[in-house]
Amino acid sequence: MKTRPPAERRQIRARISWCLYDWANSAFATIILAAVLPVYFASLVPEEGAALAGKINIPATAFWGYSVALSMLIVALVAAPLGALADRHGYRVRLLRLFCVCGSIATATLFMTGPGSYLLAAALFIIGNISFAGGNIFYNALLPTLVAPGEKDINRLSSYGFASGYLGGGLALLLVFILIQRGEWFGIGDPALAARIGFLLTGGWWLIFALPCLLLIDEPPLRAQKNSHPGWHESFRQLRRYPDLLRFLLAFLLYNDGIQTIIAVSAIFAREELGLSTGTILGCFLMIQFVAMPGSLIFGKLATKIGSKWTIIFSLVIFTGIGCYAAVLRSATEFWILGFLVALVLGGSQAISRSFFATMTPPGRQAEFFGFYAISSKFASIFGPLIFALIIDLSGSNRWAIFSLIGFFLVGGALLMTVNPQRATRALSDARD
Repeated sequence: MKTRPPAERRQIRARISWCLYDWANSAFATIILAAVLPVYFASLVPEEGAALAGKINIPATAFWGYSVALSMLIVALVAAPLGALADRHGYRVRLLRLFCVCGSIATATLFMTGPGSYLLAAALFIIGNISFAGGNIFYNALLPTLVAPGEKDINRLSSYGFASGYLGGGLALLLVFILIQRGEWFGIGDPALAARIGFLLTGGWWLIFALPCLLLIDEPPLRAQKNSHPGWHESFRQLRRYPDLLRFLLAFLLYNDGIQTIIAVSAIFAREELGLSTGTILGCFLMIQFVAMPGSLIFGKLATKIGSKWTIIFSLVIFTGIGCYAAVLRSATEFWILGFLVALVLGGSQAISRSFFATMTPPGRQAEFFGFYAISSKFASIFGPLIFALIIDLSGSNRWAIFSLIGFFLVGGALLMTVNPQRATRALSDARD
């Protein structure tokens, strides 16, 4: 049996460890951001609504949307300076460790919440979501350092990462699902207590499975380049040197707005608008996780055949149809059909978007530019939930709020059509010169 050279073994170990971090933090995405905490949070808010900043009777759905928007605004404000700092001083792995530890602790502390403590639950969620999204800046920035130059390899590794995340997040959600639905097996008679224990489990899952990535991946070496790593306040001006990258960021902001809002509000929409049980909602989210895993790999293969840009556009066409369908669905069966359609394209659209952006980032400045990626992503996570919450607040209709998401897919896809990957590659060569 042929023995692999040490350098190749280290590379394989680093790639596996990198994918395992997606496995680790996806428990937060499935349990805290998507399936369990939104429903639990709604149960903490009084029937007459929440009271905040002098306003009373804020519906639970709207209050959740405002919490998501606030956490994403904070990430958007700090992403660029943190990315530039990480590149300049070689802090990518260190900052990833910091955000991971803070996020896992905040998540586990949700165990301490109880009836009426919606403000504490919102505060802990905001800390956890900031840590989750902030850590992903540095996690994503490691992607182009783990593969050889070229779109094919980076699409494959990005897809493997998302597939690992969907599998890990799905298994974690399955454990919590069993805990909530069959609590008597473990001597737990209260579903709310089972959910709180699930939050404790989620924090531990995130931290434990992240350890290989946090401990085994070396900090990428700094690249000594002329005029490299300008002050973060000058970083935005650097984007003008990469017009196609800038166009992609704007397109990503728009279409990702719709995607992230669907993820963030679907569970609470199902509870408040359709009246579905917690078991039905969790079961649907479990299905989404396990269907999304092969979906990510399929889209990775599709991207190698038709290119990253056209693969993303294809996914947006499907998302537009999903938005139309979501606005009119009425039953649990239709909600399951919706979940299946989302699962087919969710992971693939995200994985290929990440790898497509990575191919356009300047070497040695990945964290700085993935800071811009995070800004685009998190402003999307601000505007979508904020618009969703405002439409509900003003019209009282969850369905009009869902229907409004279609515009994000249409405009984002149209702007993506103007991105030229070949021209982006030439811009990188000119910048090196």
